[in-house]
Amino acid sequence: MSKILVADDSDILRMLIVDTLEEEGEWVVEEAEDGREALNKLETGIYDLALLDYMMPEMTGIDVCEKVSPAVKEQTKLVMLTAKAQEKDRQEAREAGIVYFIPKPFSPEELVRIIKELLS
Repeated sequence: MSKILVADDSDILRMLIVDTLEEEGEWVVEEAEDGREALNKLETGIYDLALLDYMMPEMTGIDVCEKVSPAVKEQTKLVMLTAKAQEKDRQEAREAGIVYFIPKPFSPEELVRIIKELLS
C-alpha cells in the first residue's frame, strides 16, 4: 500500500484531502501542518508521494523541496498544491524537484486521478 504525506497549513483543506484519499482505501495517508514538519517527516519516513502546499508557515513547499535530501527526491514523488499558477512559479517548483503541479482550486476527483496516475 502506497504512503502519502499531505502538507498544508489549512486545517480544512488538509482534512478534505486526507478524507478524500482515505476514502479510496488505496493509500496510507499522513499529515503535516507546516513546511518544517513536512521536511522532518520526509527525512525520517518513507513516502511514495508528498502533496506540498506552496505557501506554508516555517517553510514553503519550495523550501521543503530544496532542503530535502536527494534520496528522498528519488523515492518520493513531490507534488505542489498552489494558487500560484504562473509559469515562473511552475519553473521554480520544477527546479526544486516538483514532478507535478496541481493548481487550486481542484476537485477531489481530479486529485485522486492525478495521484493514481503518478503512483501507477
